[in-house]
Amino acid sequence: MNDTTVTPLSRRLFLQQAGLNLGAIALADLLALESAGGKPLEGALAHVAPKAKRVIFLTQSGGPSQLELFDHKPGLRQWAGKELPASVRQGQRLTTMTANQKQLILPGITQFHQHGASGATVSEWLPHTAAIADELCFVKSMVTDQINHAPAMTKFLTGHQLPGRPSFGAWASYGLGSPNHNLPDYLVLISRMKRPSDQPLYDHYWGSGFLPSRYQGVKLRNAKDPVLYLRDPDGLPRELRRGMLDGLRALNAHHLEVTHDPEIATRIQQYEMAFRMQTSIPELNDMRDEPESVFERYGPDSRRPGSYAANCILARRLAERGVRFIQLFHPDWDHHSRLPSWCTARCRDTDQPSAALIRDLKERGLLEDTLVIWGGEFGRGVAGQGKWDSPEAGRDHHPRCFTIWMAGGGVKPGITYGETDAFSYNVAANPVHVRDLHATALSLLGMDHERFTHRFQGLDFKLTGVEPSRVVHEILA
Repeated sequence: MNDTTVTPLSRRLFLQQAGLNLGAIALADLLALESAGGKPLEGALAHVAPKAKRVIFLTQSGGPSQLELFDHKPGLRQWAGKELPASVRQGQRLTTMTANQKQLILPGITQFHQHGASGATVSEWLPHTAAIADELCFVKSMVTDQINHAPAMTKFLTGHQLPGRPSFGAWASYGLGSPNHNLPDYLVLISRMKRPSDQPLYDHYWGSGFLPSRYQGVKLRNAKDPVLYLRDPDGLPRELRRGMLDGLRALNAHHLEVTHDPEIATRIQQYEMAFRMQTSIPELNDMRDEPESVFERYGPDSRRPGSYAANCILARRLAERGVRFIQLFHPDWDHHSRLPSWCTARCRDTDQPSAALIRDLKERGLLEDTLVIWGGEFGRGVAGQGKWDSPEAGRDHHPRCFTIWMAGGGVKPGITYGETDAFSYNVAANPVHVRDLHATALSLLGMDHERFTHRFQGLDFKLTGVEPSRVVHEILA
């Protein structure tokens, strides 16, 4: 009688018996990448010819008011204090902060003027942005489907309202890598406010989700040490640190061969990156080589470490060093009250530095292949929050229409795209959903959003998700 007992054969054992060592393969790939500069070759996954090599995303967290900044509605004066017509609201959702109050119209409280050859209308609160209107593409018909900050910002940055998906910057890093050997592909800068900010900025806004963790954004602290624990302890020679890392690398390589966990390959690479950043980050952060004219251009706050203005200078320096995705976060645009003082304060923080960055990039020949995006997660509603005619009045969240601007990187300069209705409440022409913004930005980087996928748990995920989305060709140069 023959013994026909079948021993289960695991996938790992099968591959090992077939002579394939996944750890060795992964390590060989890692070594090949490092020999080529530590990153995939630029454009390796490009589907079409890219117009932009990098992105600077000026993220204004909290929902800037399009009514005060960009979307001029002079006809609203005759509606001041009157209730928003039901035909305009169409039963659309309100937040719990204003759902129980009458929707009394608060017209925009700023003066608007036309600027440049393009005739773009920009608020008096943004004089520096107005001065570069001919460099900008204003999109006034942005739409999202989330009405609260965290899900709306998560949607704005990851394509989905729930945490767990890769951010836009992580997708860009995953698809294209970076030519820079000494800095991460994706770096995040958060403004150091003059007063404490009560608006949280969650790590998943720049996270890698289900992509390997090497693609997540690296946050630079707005403090003396941009990266903690980067400096060697006193008395530790550089060569000793190198020897320690070589030992760790050997141990991790052995563990990789045993477990075949791709995160160990990431760990090896990140140790090496940290070693190189011990030189590159201090050099990046040392602005003594910047002439006084640069600080004057970016404004009076530009010498304060961690300020939005200082971070804009760092963004330009990172662009010069080939970093693929640079993201600035400036919070506290959430003006539920004290609109005249709250919103103007954020404009003072950001107006001059944002405009200076565009000018600086253009003069250095970088704007042509750098896509700059300015905007927040949603806009503000036309009804006043609180007593509409009081200086204490503000505006509630509004996802149905808001404005962003873009510049450089293959975008047409000096145009305004899309329009809203007479109440800046609904999009009247050429809607651009957040998904469309993602599709368009990916296209400018050379990637087809329909084909750019990552398989996870049996599904092929995309930044733009499964709902219809399109590249907005009308704004492309």
